[in-house]
Amino acid sequence: MIAVVRLRGTIDVHGKIRETLRLLRLHRRYHCVVIPDTPSYRGMLQVVKDYVAYGEINAETLAMLLRNRGKLVGDVALTDEYVQQKTQFKSIEEFAKAVCDGKAKLSDIPGLKPVFRLHPPRKGLKNIKWHYPRGELGRNAKINELLYRMR
Repeated sequence: MIAVVRLRGTIDVHGKIRETLRLLRLHRRYHCVVIPDTPSYRGMLQVVKDYVAYGEINAETLAMLLRNRGKLVGDVALTDEYVQQKTQFKSIEEFAKAVCDGKAKLSDIPGLKPVFRLHPPRKGLKNIKWHYPRGELGRNAKINELLYRMR
């Protein structure tokens, strides 16, 4: 699974890039989506690489995102009890591990919003005009650390 975080705004964005960001459901800065690692999504990420940071997400970070930023319809927080009632998993951590292993999808939880709305990162960003490792944009090997700072 790949986590994608939008880091730049909408001023002077080319139409193709704007449309790709819309298809990825990244409408605002600091919104995050978790997508499968498929060739079609890889092509979309190549188009928007100058506006987002992305990388492989691990189960611990996904569980942290679901616990802290996972919202249901009606802006209700996601809880272990809801996951236990609506799915076959007993906790958010178990569900996150299954998602990272490919045994489950985020859409298996009914009513879960596909976008995580994050805070700006604590201690700021390195640079949003340069790609990783000089900045934060593009394929970022430290995406889990970035998401932890944005929790």
